[in-house]
Order: sequence, then C-alpha cells, then structure tokens
Amino acid sequence: MFTGIIEELGTLASIEPRGDGARLRVACKLVVEDALEGASIAVNGVCLTALDIGAEGFSADIAPETMRRTSLGDLAQGARVNLERPVQAGGRLGGHVVQGHVDGTGVFEELAALGNGNWWLRIRVPEALDRYIVEKGSIAIDGISLTVAAIADGVMSVTIIPHTYSHTSLGAHQPGARVNLETDILAKYVEKLFASRD
Repeated sequence: MFTGIIEELGTLASIEPRGDGARLRVACKLVVEDALEGASIAVNGVCLTALDIGAEGFSADIAPETMRRTSLGDLAQGARVNLERPVQAGGRLGGHVVQGHVDGTGVFEELAALGNGNWWLRIRVPEALDRYIVEKGSIAIDGISLTVAAIADGVMSVTIIPHTYSHTSLGAHQPGARVNLETDILAKYVEKLFASRD
C-alpha cells in the first residue's frame, strides 16, 4: 500500500521489450536505500517488484497486463518518473490509500498557470472511470495523491501546488500524453455492494 506522496524523482535508464511485456531500469537513490530484492516500489503509480537493487537504482519487470493498462510503455529513456516506497505499518498516511493498481489511463489536456507557482491541471478520463471520480474526492495521477477540484463532461481538474509541481514529473507532460489513474478503492467496493442488493 502507498500514500501517493512522492518520495523521489527517478530517471528511466532503460526499457527493454520482452515479448508483450518489458523490463525497465530506474536510476534513483532514496527509494533503494532500504529496499530488499522483491520489494514493492511504485513507479508513476504502478506497483512494481524491485529486482537487481543497487545503490544507483533498480530494475523491474512489466507484465503484459500492466503494459496494456498503464502508460509505462510510453516512457522513453531519460524520462523522469515518480517513485514511492510502500507505507510502513505505524507510519503516517499523508495522502490517501493508493494500491499501485492502476485502473486505466487519462489524457493530459492542460496544465495552466494560476500564479504564485500554482497550476490548474485538466485530465480527460475514460468513461469507465468517470463514475468513481467525485469533486473533493481523492485520485492518484501517475502515483500522486491529489484532490479532485472539478469533474465535468469527462474532464477532471485538480490544483497543483508549487511543491507538487517541483517534486513530481507533472511539469514534463505535453498535451495528449497518457497518465496513470487510480481511483479510490472505496468507491469500487461500495458500487459492488450496492449491485449485489439487486
């Protein structure tokens, strides 16, 4: 389990296709300090199993399902990626409950300056995910825990504060880029419980 509070910006050192999947290598320092082989590390919000861990980074295999459902396959060597270690039992939950199980991808539409280092981010969301997104609810975009400011006509908007802008990869996206979305797990459980009453 993760919190959506990004700990480090890593760099994609390489991504090597392997059949319908891939193996990537991430250059980083902080998130590998206490990582053991097989540990979970979220990369742009995708929970991956860390392999070949060293002081300068780690590798991870990407399954075909993960390639289909996330934007990891869109990344090129040198891309900046958001990294987070799993939350420790007894630690603070600074964002919200993020599983690292991406529901799908949205389309980056616009990042508009609001002044004083704040930004207004607009993401077009897939129709299948729209029902799980509510104003003032939580959403993970590329693994970043954010609060939904508005949702209308299939477009979700969030405010990005200066710290989030400078400590994540959001500023590197161009319009049309895909971003990973994970909706609040509680909404999906509630939907299933109500559906079972019919």
